[in-house]
Amino acid sequence: MHKQSYEKVAIIGGGSWATALSKIISSNGQSLTWWMRDTKAVEHIRKFRHHPNYLQSVEFDLSKITLSTDLTTAVSESDLIILVVPAAYMDATLKGLSTAHFKGKIVFSAVKGIVPEFNAIPARYLHKSFNIPYENIGIICGPCHAEEVAMERLSYLTIACLDELKSNAVAFLLSNRYIRTTQSDDLFGTELSTILKNIYALAAGICSGLGYGDNFLSVLISNAIQEIERFIDVVSPVHRDTKTSAYLGDLLVTAYSNFSRNRTFGFMIGKGYSVANAQLEMKMVAEGYYATKSLVEINQKFKVEMPILEMVNSVIYQGIRPQEAVNNLSEKLT
Repeated sequence: MHKQSYEKVAIIGGGSWATALSKIISSNGQSLTWWMRDTKAVEHIRKFRHHPNYLQSVEFDLSKITLSTDLTTAVSESDLIILVVPAAYMDATLKGLSTAHFKGKIVFSAVKGIVPEFNAIPARYLHKSFNIPYENIGIICGPCHAEEVAMERLSYLTIACLDELKSNAVAFLLSNRYIRTTQSDDLFGTELSTILKNIYALAAGICSGLGYGDNFLSVLISNAIQEIERFIDVVSPVHRDTKTSAYLGDLLVTAYSNFSRNRTFGFMIGKGYSVANAQLEMKMVAEGYYATKSLVEINQKFKVEMPILEMVNSVIYQGIRPQEAVNNLSEKLT
């Protein structure tokens, strides 16, 4: 198959996953523009060649990276744009851009959350807000933690796009000796699954914080993948195998790993932190917090049975005591 390629790549975002993707792409010899809002971080990277706040062990080859705080220029001068800003801030970040800025561009999202102002997955938000054809939109998803990418531990990414040539090109861009890639045309299913797994990682953290052990957590996660499958099969009814790594694998790594910010957030709630105090303690955004409210609202239309989602929502947004909420949930698990 002919390989499509992109000469001008932009990474939009300054967090841990943006840092990891910039490492992968630049280490592969591809030049890129890396935009972030934090001017102090940009100055630090220019001077010391590592990010002051995330994955500090990663040293960048600055001959391959153009650092920028000018979003309009970064987008306008790129063929491929990879968005890695938290979903909760995506609309505010892109507010100054218009449909014209994205005309003819390929946009891949590495965002694992939902745009709360619109209750929309990133692909739908990009399509509706900037008139980007779905064929020009893709997603980069796990199972993959940025911290393990920094350590160059063998990891796997799934690249999903309706256009196989475009997913092939992005997979080629990200593949190296420690990153393996697989491709998918299930744009909507993979994106919804990446959002839902953060909610279930919150649930796993809450239960772990309360003192539930591996026996219970295994049942919780078994039910969670069924819940994901029920929901995405209703919202996007195409053939898919949710036992593969883009779905089940991503759920497992997020629900069980100590690197998971969503699991950590949930653990703090289970230990007795208030939601407000847990948010203050966390230095990174837990996407599942915002996604929970949005998914409950979306599911009012689809009416899929989702007891774990409802449990997390009752704790985070309705003030139900975690122990009471999990006790109620335990009667519904099989």
